Amino acid sequence: MAEPGSVKGNGSNGLYDDRECSCPREFYQRGEINTSLFFEDCIRSIDFVLAYRINPHEPTETENTEKRRVFEANLASQGLEVEASQKDQICFVKIHAPLEVLRRYAEILKLRMPMKEIPGMSVVNRSTKSIFSSLKTVFQFFLRYIYVDENVFPKRAHRFTAIYSRDKEYLFDIRQDCFFTTAVRSRIVEFILDRQRFPAKNQHDMAFGIERLIAEGVYCAAYPLHDGEIKETGTMRALLYKHWACVHKWYRYQPLDDIKEYFGVKIGLYFAWLGYYTYMLLLASIVGVICFLYSWFSLKNYVPVKDICLRGNTNITMCPLCDWCNFWDLKETCNYAKVTYLIDNPSTVFFAVFMSFWATLFLELWKRYSAEITHRWDLTGFDVHEEHPRPQYLARLEHIPPTRVDYVTNIKEPTVPFWRMKLPATVFSFSVVLLLIALAFVALLAVVVYRMSMLAALKVGASPMTTSSAIVLATASAAFVNLCLLYILNYMYNHLAEYLTELEMWRTQTQFDDSLTLKIYLLQFVNYYASIFYIAFFKGKFVGHPGQYNKLFDYRQEECSSGGCLTELCIQLAIIMVGKQAFNTILEVYLPMFWRKVLAIQVGLSRLFNNTPNPDKAKDERWMRDFKLLDWGARGLFPEYLEMVLQYGFVTIFVAAFPLAPFFALLNNILEMRLDAKKLLTHHKRPVSQRVRDIGVWYRILDCIGKLSVITNGFIIAFTSDMIPRLVYRNYVSKDGTLNGYLDFTLSEFKVSDSPTLNSLAGDLTNITTCRYTDFRLPPSSPEKYNLSSMFYIILACRLGFVVVFENFVALVMILVRWCIPDMSVELRDQIRREVYVTNEIIIEQEAHRARFERAKRSSSVLQTPVDQDLDAASIQEPNAKFINIEKLLTENLTQIEMDAIIHGENPITGISGTDC
Repeated sequence: MAEPGSVKGNGSNGLYDDRECSCPREFYQRGEINTSLFFEDCIRSIDFVLAYRINPHEPTETENTEKRRVFEANLASQGLEVEASQKDQICFVKIHAPLEVLRRYAEILKLRMPMKEIPGMSVVNRSTKSIFSSLKTVFQFFLRYIYVDENVFPKRAHRFTAIYSRDKEYLFDIRQDCFFTTAVRSRIVEFILDRQRFPAKNQHDMAFGIERLIAEGVYCAAYPLHDGEIKETGTMRALLYKHWACVHKWYRYQPLDDIKEYFGVKIGLYFAWLGYYTYMLLLASIVGVICFLYSWFSLKNYVPVKDICLRGNTNITMCPLCDWCNFWDLKETCNYAKVTYLIDNPSTVFFAVFMSFWATLFLELWKRYSAEITHRWDLTGFDVHEEHPRPQYLARLEHIPPTRVDYVTNIKEPTVPFWRMKLPATVFSFSVVLLLIALAFVALLAVVVYRMSMLAALKVGASPMTTSSAIVLATASAAFVNLCLLYILNYMYNHLAEYLTELEMWRTQTQFDDSLTLKIYLLQFVNYYASIFYIAFFKGKFVGHPGQYNKLFDYRQEECSSGGCLTELCIQLAIIMVGKQAFNTILEVYLPMFWRKVLAIQVGLSRLFNNTPNPDKAKDERWMRDFKLLDWGARGLFPEYLEMVLQYGFVTIFVAAFPLAPFFALLNNILEMRLDAKKLLTHHKRPVSQRVRDIGVWYRILDCIGKLSVITNGFIIAFTSDMIPRLVYRNYVSKDGTLNGYLDFTLSEFKVSDSPTLNSLAGDLTNITTCRYTDFRLPPSSPEKYNLSSMFYIILACRLGFVVVFENFVALVMILVRWCIPDMSVELRDQIRREVYVTNEIIIEQEAHRARFERAKRSSSVLQTPVDQDLDAASIQEPNAKFINIEKLLTENLTQIEMDAIIHGENPITGISGTDC
């Protein structure tokens, strides 16, 4: 039998692979094994490492020493084996989980483990058909340079898995070297570490778990080990770094199975989703670029731009944009009008409809692709309710007797008192979230005031700028100020949201993460999108008219330029989206380096970051080298998901105002994917494998964003752009069906003498008697001057009608897409049913064989001598043990196949021969 420490493969408890399994003894004798992954005996593997710093001058050192002693004694009482090493002032406690501990906790955690190779399993094909597999044969020559290089990452051998049980251990080949992979071992050890108590003052309820000890400074770190250096040949880490994390491999598909085996299901699923999202952005980017090029080439023929830029000596005097501003000429906005047309043109409607269709298509195809991954990684039968309660949850309910029986685990658990704990925490959390949302609106108001002040300063200064330049500069600078405020508020939001979620007493880590995700995303949504919603739907909509402006706190509201607010919306969106992505990319590259330097200063190991380490000791100190890396954390993926989902909102919700958003998102994601991979492999300790079934609450958020995008894009086209007024003018006003005269159609006239403020601004300029402003109102010569004209109500009715038609058409398309694309392919559904059937048949057959064998043993006990009984017991394990007195009885009760197995020294139930032990 192989030693329990002989685990060299990488993997988790889903898809199983034995490609990298090997016996450490054999490789150690040949000098081909990294001994730093094992105890001093080179047999027992290091499954986890605890590190702490020795500081005799620290006042709490005696107390910390006692905590460590008790904590490690509790670990030993659970069956874990420890070995201590010291390097300078740092002590390392290396932990090994023996086979018996792994068996016990694998059953407690209900881990799915690989079953033995039993005849009948091979009839089911484990590799499912991809949704794009039909294209492979057509473009095989070209696609081989895009798909995963099978020379580097060979296809993995899959096996059936089942929930591990010691009662049914005959179904599992636990003696195989890699049965308990490194990922499974580290997960089991972490489960034990999270639940062991240590001494504390006043018997504190929270005095347990390695996280608490690290927070109190008793330990510095707790982590599993990487399998080698990034430049060390023959390790999975080096292969992933060279062929996955490199930016120049951006065009290749990701080796998802190998990523999942090394980092676990949760991280593997994130990269699967990110890769698929980036792949789908390619189509949206191409269409967006085509729409932008169409607007660029058709700009020269756009009549309103010609009217503004080529009027010659005929100028149109516009009313001031603020109380301190002067009158200005419309031709100053020539460049602004050109930029506006690049966004607001006939292709805008098409692209908005296409992106609504794309968002639905992406989610439906992801569900289908996710079902394939779920099946391939053996997560189909995983239930989140099988998850054990969080230790923090049980600690806070320790004084409450268990009264509720969980319907999945059938274990008695305490129930959170509703009136005493649950309701107050929920009300408090809800109130704080509302307060934080209000704070985001205060920040928005500050940005609006800044933008108005900047515009006035640029127009009234000693060297006033043109109106077009002033609007663009004021909008861009306000967007940068808004971006800085976003990062400040986000830092505060994240910490408060985590504290509030802890108060809500969620039972499992999945429920905790989902609640935290919803809180932070809600706050981030308001924080990032509030200013964009303001420009899109409120700015310039309720300003009134010259002589009778609607004022707020005795100040005029912001106005849009003559071309509307769509260009300002585009500038705001582009700066926040692109600026946020660029800033995050810089942080992802340099921030891990900075924190590693900080870590070195904290633990006094700055000399270990020398670029020329001792080559003789480098390979023997894997636990030491990993100690210098940053901790990934249980929620390390949260900021990555949040960044991508916020980007998805920019790409879909406001895409009508920024058709190049998918293109910039594609460029960012190509870089993001490889930088995330490099960050994980080079700067972070190896994460503990976590098992999930899907991307969780993020999918529901993406679905809500897709539905919201239909509404927002419809209203942006109808009310923010000039598409509807142009359409009305072409069909009901223009005599020749063109836009000739459209500019004058959109401008109303105001008599300067009707407003004392404007009359004083005009001063000695006797030639200015009237000014123009963008609105549909009656002229000064009308008896009902300055009231809204009938054309305003006609256009308003058309806007509302367009919204209704647009929403219903897109909703119909989305329903049709969902109907045409089922969540799971027919082939995959049939395959899952077939696998369930075959698995059940195998278990039933093995149970029947086991029952017959046990019955035969009991029946034969009266015919056997004590020596015979010993041989009978030994025959299950030893190849030379034979049943010598009961051949006739066995022949009558066992099948010929089972009899042959016994004669050859094998157990007829497990099929394990003595030579395999």
